[in-house]
Amino acid sequence: MTSPLHRLPFWISLAALACAALSPARAEDGYRLWLRYDRITDETLRARYAAAIQTVTITGGVLPRPAFGGPPPISRTREVAQAELVAGLRDLLGIDVQVAFGSNRSPTSPVTGNPDSYRLNAGTSFINSTGLGNINIDSPTEIGALYGVFALLRHIQLGLPLENLNIDSAPKIQRRLLNHWDNLDRFVERGYAGDSLWEWFYLPEIRSPRYRDYARAVASLGLNGVVLNNVNANALILTPVYLRKVAALAEEFRPYGIRVFLTARFSAPIEIGGLKTADPLDPEVAAWWKKKTDEIYTFIPDFGGYLVKANSEGQPGPQDYKRNHADGANMMADALAPHGGVVMWRAFVYGAEVKEDRVKQAYSEFMPLDGKFRDNVVIQIKNGPLDFMPREPFSPLFGGMKKTVMAPELQITQEYLGQSTHLVYLAPMWKEVLDADTFAQGPGSTIARATDGSLNKSPFSMIVGVANTGTDRNWTGHPLAQANWYAYGRLAWDHTLTSEAIADEWIRLTYGTDPKVLATMKKILLGSRETMVNYSMPLGLHHIMAEGHHYGPGPWPIANTTRPDWSPPYYHQADAAGLGAARTATGSNALEQYAPPLATLWGSVDTVPDNLLLWFHHVAWDHKMQSGRILWDELALRYQQGVNEVRAMQRDWDSLKGSIDDERFTEVKQRLARQEADARDWRDACLLYFQTFSKRPLPAGVEPPAHDLEYYKTPLIRFAPGHPGAK
Repeated sequence: MTSPLHRLPFWISLAALACAALSPARAEDGYRLWLRYDRITDETLRARYAAAIQTVTITGGVLPRPAFGGPPPISRTREVAQAELVAGLRDLLGIDVQVAFGSNRSPTSPVTGNPDSYRLNAGTSFINSTGLGNINIDSPTEIGALYGVFALLRHIQLGLPLENLNIDSAPKIQRRLLNHWDNLDRFVERGYAGDSLWEWFYLPEIRSPRYRDYARAVASLGLNGVVLNNVNANALILTPVYLRKVAALAEEFRPYGIRVFLTARFSAPIEIGGLKTADPLDPEVAAWWKKKTDEIYTFIPDFGGYLVKANSEGQPGPQDYKRNHADGANMMADALAPHGGVVMWRAFVYGAEVKEDRVKQAYSEFMPLDGKFRDNVVIQIKNGPLDFMPREPFSPLFGGMKKTVMAPELQITQEYLGQSTHLVYLAPMWKEVLDADTFAQGPGSTIARATDGSLNKSPFSMIVGVANTGTDRNWTGHPLAQANWYAYGRLAWDHTLTSEAIADEWIRLTYGTDPKVLATMKKILLGSRETMVNYSMPLGLHHIMAEGHHYGPGPWPIANTTRPDWSPPYYHQADAAGLGAARTATGSNALEQYAPPLATLWGSVDTVPDNLLLWFHHVAWDHKMQSGRILWDELALRYQQGVNEVRAMQRDWDSLKGSIDDERFTEVKQRLARQEADARDWRDACLLYFQTFSKRPLPAGVEPPAHDLEYYKTPLIRFAPGHPGAK
């Protein structure tokens, strides 16, 4: 039977879902994400929780009494926190809890300093002694208290004990942002879950209830900033007609502690300001940006600042006027500084006219500018030096820049990792980056420490993730891609969490606590990233995907391109002698941008890990690998291993039939079937192409290709989601 909810508009609110929660006809469509709050079925556990939570005292940034007397005003954040807590406990436990607000924070509370921090405590209240049955949520701010509410509800959802509850939590990174690559026509560049959530045509008067549901999900992870528009920006977003629309979204997000940011097109002074130049050193241009920024703050008093993509992939920037990135960023930072705003300046820069290895160009451009940026400028750096590949070494800028605030840019949307068709859990990939040691200031100089400000004593800290959300009913296209949104938020709050712990949380919150479901899904999730690497770009291969849409394989040259750096042979350098990019001293010497311990480790084919071998070295086809096999055989068997692992994922998922709802089971099963077919295409296309150079037969254990090479070279995919050329 089809659920009646499927006939409702996409923007139906969570409140409506809550009303339908007990309906047996309701399908599991994934809309509720990890905020499910289903009734705890274990009666003993439910009774223990009910006894432990008779009252909840919330203390966080209490507003002062007005000068004319009377009770203190109730803020919208406080209302949101109270409503979330009351509704959540009613759904989980079937009780109506009494919520009290403290008049001030106890000086004995250990929660100090970080405004987003919170403490959960059971028993004696900080405000007054109430004895057992009282839970305290204590924070320096109302937003911190809201985070505490979500943490308490998560604690109960996970079935953790409330006896002797004593949790202190504070984010390790101050500014935790989502970047939306959304256009004003609602197309989402590299988006695979439908259209943009922002209904620009209807704003500001008509506001979808889904905005609140989005903000609620974002706040539940402790994220506190959202860039609304694409890095390939349209200057119209800075005009008054759109600023009124942005202000409406800011109003919806504000109670949840979420600041809005905008991508600013560098040439906006020309396109919407009537100037003849956008030269950052021109006083008239600087004055225009100051006036425009002041105007934005009249619409949005807590506006966060600008994100800028400049002089990259055709975007305008300061180099158009023979200025550098610091000149451009500082001019905009000066306009924002009186308001407390920041500039996020992307380090994703490379040019067709530059002969230097593309993976070296960002370092070459930005390192001479280290220490020359204003304090309210953050350099936003992709995790790797190329472009969100399934595996790259980390960007050398993280180890090079020591006087500049840096923020890693992680891609939650799976542009190069199967998009919303393939199951790929990204937490292991991000942990690999955050835990990587740059040796910038000796051992222990991890990217996590460079990010949270503890390594370079930065004035503030930031992390950003390119969002994977859209208007699909389940928000993320692939039902299990929700795990990546969740994992990013949890790591943004605490980068010391493990991939396994985050997966465990997400599965319990989203699919329940059945031990079989938990064990099987954890196995699938935790191995999925390495599986994707194996069937697509193993052993350090990179940028060998299909042209434009980046979905499937395409290691062959791109016809009719004037950009060698947009053609895969630029990166894999296959020839009769071997395979792989030569980036040691005898090649492009990209290795010199890393600290000596890493340059030494990665600089030899005998010591570099297999997973980065072909990133740094051009290796002979008959080179003896660590496994004892020659490179060609190892490459072919890795591709086959990836296919075999997807098939194992299918078998594991099939074993869950009947243990989870039919709707989500069927949706994932269908996607896994497509993933297995795609994995075979990756294997066959890449091995057939590289075989034209190696001239070697496929080793035993590798299945023969289903088609010849010309079949795979013929474009098989058109009008792919998220590809700008497919609009």
